[in-house]
Amino acid sequence: MATLNIEPIHPDFGASITGVDLNAPLDEAVVEEIRVVIDEYSLVNFPDQHLDDDAHLAFTRLLGEPEASHVRLGQDGVVEYFGTIGNVLDDGSVLGNDHTRTKFQTGNNLWHSDSSFRKIPSYVSIMSVIEVPDEGGETEFISARAAYGRLPEDVKATIDPLRVVHDYVFSRSKVGPDAVTPSHAASLPPIEQKMVRANPRTGAKNHYVGSHAKTIAGWNEDASRALIDDLLERATQAEYVYSQDWRPGEVVIWDNRCLLHRGAGYDADKYRRRMRQTRVCGAGPTLDE
Repeated sequence: MATLNIEPIHPDFGASITGVDLNAPLDEAVVEEIRVVIDEYSLVNFPDQHLDDDAHLAFTRLLGEPEASHVRLGQDGVVEYFGTIGNVLDDGSVLGNDHTRTKFQTGNNLWHSDSSFRKIPSYVSIMSVIEVPDEGGETEFISARAAYGRLPEDVKATIDPLRVVHDYVFSRSKVGPDAVTPSHAASLPPIEQKMVRANPRTGAKNHYVGSHAKTIAGWNEDASRALIDDLLERATQAEYVYSQDWRPGEVVIWDNRCLLHRGAGYDADKYRRRMRQTRVCGAGPTLDE
């Protein structure tokens, strides 16, 4: 790892990386180093990068196939690789707390893994930070890999073979009954995922749940919810949480295969927030892993 300067940021996961300019062309050896760091640390923070959209998408493509936004695809049939996180739109207009889009984004304040509701879920998300509020707006992360490692052996034996139904409409119904349009809902039917996944390079295991996880295949609803909720409660204790206090210019990559995250919320009537996010497609369905 001679190219990258790595500084761990949490006992369970995460590293800050310096010594590389993501705006510059990167050779395959450096890209492979970044992939290895993702496998090892799960969350990687590159400060002071200030990527524009073109550089952001070019870097995304180095890590794999960009994932089309399920919102634009489901609602409008349009392939768009960027999502805007926050209340500042492309034209500079600012949305307040009562705007439908702001309310919709509060669904991100539940613990989740990006795109776990797709047949091929995300490998990583890549966030480029432009503007942040003076107060609030942090994102909290936990490692489902570390959480799995802390489980009693009998619980591991129970969950290892299970499949979980992930359902976007189920999770977004917690925001409001009309949070998902009919076309968007139709584009994302419930999908089964492995409950326990393993990193393909290291073999390290993690459980794969979150707000999109609705039920366990073959289990009744009460038993399903009891187990899923118990795993989440164990995993998200305060001492295991890393809070990302966003700073303009930084680029943060997180591994959706093994991390859960949630937004902490902010006052959209008082502050501006604009961050641009891309995602990289996973290698295939989790059931084929």
